[in-house]
Parts: sequence; structure tokens; C-alpha cells
Amino acid sequence: MRIIAGKYRGKKLKEFDIDTTRPTQDRVKESIFNLIQFDIQGAVVLDLFAGTGALGIECISRGARRTYLVDNNPLAISLINDNLKTISGDFKVIKSDFMTFLKGVNRKFDIILLDPPFDSGYGELAIDFIINNDLISDSGIIIFETHFTNDFDSAKYTAFDTVKKKYGTVAVYKMVKKGN
Repeated sequence: MRIIAGKYRGKKLKEFDIDTTRPTQDRVKESIFNLIQFDIQGAVVLDLFAGTGALGIECISRGARRTYLVDNNPLAISLINDNLKTISGDFKVIKSDFMTFLKGVNRKFDIILLDPPFDSGYGELAIDFIINNDLISDSGIIIFETHFTNDFDSAKYTAFDTVKKKYGTVAVYKMVKKGN
């Protein structure tokens, strides 16, 4: 697994294979960043369910102003910290379950990356909480990666323009908050 673009382009990231972590496939990661490539520079990014940290680190490499990497697994946190050892930027690694973090945060994010365990329902819970508690900036973006069979109803989020892309067994939703 490597960083695709930016300051750290080509840098290899450590990865692991444990039951609770499913790294984003390279082609899916590349497609996600094609969707948001012009929005990252200067953005405040939240990588919730960070796993290896690959998505958040990609944002750091591409010039995000501040990046928060959140995961509740101690092995994931250790791996994220290892992957960040040679990375400079404004980032914070937080060991927390997603809901505790969201309930305690008091800022808005420009980009929120959600790659929860498939079929856990955590992504939908996170999206509902983020929207109901106004944690996304005006014109902010939520990227939600899920299994293609998930019956996620993006149409219920009328304050967002949503695009769904399918990559093999993975569906990626890009939800952009409509400007005021």
C-alpha cells in the first residue's frame, strides 16, 4: 500500500490483516481521491474508522490543513503512529470509538472519510450524528465506503447532493453538503 499523490507520493505504508480492519483496496482508494482531489488542499479532514491511516495520510500528503485519524483498535492506533513517523503535517491520532469521538468533538470538518466495518451499521449511525449535530462545514464532503449490498438510503439526506460509485463489491458514496 502506497501514498498515491502529493508530498509523500510513493511512500510505502505498513499494513496488517486483522478481522476488524479491512484496508481500502488500492483501486477504490484511487477512485475516492479522484472524487475529492480538488477539495483536500487546506481542508480539515476526519478519517473516522482510520484502520491503517492510509486515507487520512493521503490527505496529509495532498495538503490538508489538519487531519484527525480516529480508531478504537489499539493495534490500528499503533500502526497509524508507525505510518506517521516520517510524515510531517498537522495531524492528531485519537484512540476512541467513533460515537464517543463524535459526541466530544466541537468543530466542523470539510471532509469526513467513513470506512467502517461492513454490515456494522456504524457508517449510517455516524452520518446521522454528523448531520444532526452539524459537524460538516458548508459545502463539506462525506465519503462513505460500504459493501455494495448495503441498502444505504442516501436520498433521505436532502441537504446533500450524493453520487454513488460501485467498484466490485464496494460502493462509495460522495455526499456534498449543499451550499447555503
